[in-house]
Amino acid sequence: MNLENFYEYCLSKKAVTEHFPFDKDTLVFKVGGKIFASSSLRQWEKGEASVNLKCDPERAQELRAQYDDIKPGWHASKIHWNTVAINKEVKDILVKELIDHSYELVHKSLSKKMQMDVF
Repeated sequence: MNLENFYEYCLSKKAVTEHFPFDKDTLVFKVGGKIFASSSLRQWEKGEASVNLKCDPERAQELRAQYDDIKPGWHASKIHWNTVAINKEVKDILVKELIDHSYELVHKSLSKKMQMDVF
């Protein structure tokens, strides 16, 4: 997966916006004003791409046990977020599935009114 594929996949989700709330390096994707994915552009340029994604806590533990390239979330809650290395052992199809999962978790956490506005 390259940066353009990642970028386009995240933006293809309904009502997603992109931001740089922390610095000029950290690209953040939000739905309903809440983050569901973040990634360092510099790391992509270095060939060391990774993405922080929200994850169900139980599934997060299972994924970390199964894949060396899925770690507790960097600069995020270690319970609810994973950092997934891109272009390593985790296949693109699973990365996309984890992006979907993160998006859905964040969407479900929105108020009912906000969920209706988003969809």
